[in-house]
Amino acid sequence: MITGLDHLGIVAPDLSTASDVLLGQFGFDYDVERTAMPDGNVFAPQNTSIWFVKVGSGATRIEILVPRDDISGIAKYLQKNGPGLHHIGYSSTSVPDDMRTLVEAGLDFIDFGTPEDELTAAFFHPKTAAGILHEIVPDRGLHPR
Repeated sequence: MITGLDHLGIVAPDLSTASDVLLGQFGFDYDVERTAMPDGNVFAPQNTSIWFVKVGSGATRIEILVPRDDISGIAKYLQKNGPGLHHIGYSSTSVPDDMRTLVEAGLDFIDFGTPEDELTAAFFHPKTAAGILHEIVPDRGLHPR
């Protein structure tokens, strides 16, 4: 079951471009419990570094995505669209169950080759989801059910 909005993913050419706005101007902080500081987490299927930023005192985060090469999907997205909103991420009590439900409802699942029983994130193609890339991730227990 989808329980809430987990994060908004934004793509940036480098960390300072996004952090200058989010940390410098908005005054937000990194989520150091969810981010390996200072280098960020690596999302290997897209060769991308990511950092999570807390949005005030709520459960929602902003995920900063910075490509680590010029050929990954994130890099191509950045080249084509420039920096900005990339995807919406939702909390789920069961990523595999919600993935199957959303596929049955007509969304195209983006398969990175992860076995279903190891699925910790599921992405759905914008062409079947109103032009927006959607992601579901495990619920961290921060959203009321």
